[in-house]
Order: sequence, then C-alpha cells, then structure tokens
Amino acid sequence: MELKKTLSTATLLLASTFVLAACGGADTDTETESSAAASSEVMAESSSEAASEMVAELQDGTYTLVEKNFDTRGWKTEFSITVVDGKITESTFDNVNEAGAKKSEDSEYQANMVAKVGVGPADYFPQLNNQLIETQDPEAVEVVTGATHSSDTFKEYAPMLVAAAEAGDTTTIEIDNVVEE
Repeated sequence: MELKKTLSTATLLLASTFVLAACGGADTDTETESSAAASSEVMAESSSEAASEMVAELQDGTYTLVEKNFDTRGWKTEFSITVVDGKITESTFDNVNEAGAKKSEDSEYQANMVAKVGVGPADYFPQLNNQLIETQDPEAVEVVTGATHSSDTFKEYAPMLVAAAEAGDTTTIEIDNVVEE
C-alpha cells in the first residue's frame, strides 16, 4: 500500500512537471529535469524500501528438512541450511538411501547418470547448494541441465527452509512425500 502511494505521488509529480513545462518560460528544461530527477529518486527509494521490507531477516541456526519416504529407487531427500549473521553460509541438499549413504558419494550411480545425461549427483548437488549460498535466494537458483527432478525438488524445499530461518524455527520439517509405484 505504501509503495502504491509513493508511486502515485511520483507519477503525480512527474505529470505536474510536464504540465508546468508546457506552460512555462525559457527555464522549463531545467525545471523539468530537476523535477523528473526528484521523482526518479522518490521511486528508487520506495522500490528499495519495498524490497527490503519483503525480505525478512534470517535468524541464525541450522534448519533441516527430511522426506519421510524412500522413492522407488531407494532414495529420499535430506536438506539443511545453516545461517550465520543473517546469511546462508552452508547448504546441504542430497539424497540418502536406507543405509544413510549419500547419492552424491555413490560412484556407481554417478557413472551411470553421467553416461546417460552427462551430469551426476556429485556434480549437481554441489551446484544447487552453491547457488543458494551465492544468491541467498531460492528463486534465483537455476535448474541444472540433466538434473531437472532434483533441481525442482531443491526449488520446492529451499523456500520452506528459508521461511523457517525467517521465523527462527529449527524444528525439523518432515515432508510426507508420496512414493510413486
């Protein structure tokens, strides 16, 4: 609502400037430029204020999400982020099997997937995790070619962890994922 008021005010100022310029004398170019600059500053300030209000501060801690069920291949997602000084400093998104082994450390799975699509879990899990740390924004994380399903899962779960970090809720998020047969 505040943004709409500010933008409306800036638009009104800009429109008034053009009306005055049309009716004014020889100095109208200078007046128009300074009024337009003032309007731009108001709009820029209101945009940055709105953006900072939309991003809640992250609370320090470790936030964890786990899937309850293993998929048909015997894997489930475990994902956590660590926040220090309000920034995501660590992201550990991976799949684990019933023995607790990580998919990113399974050399046979890696080799088979690289042979089929050119990328394996030892490649794409670190890429996704690093993107989140670099961007601090789950929406800015790009899909890794060849790992669309894992990328989509990452992009679905990361906002849940960020929301928990905003609330400071370190309770493990459990996802009752449906196992496809």
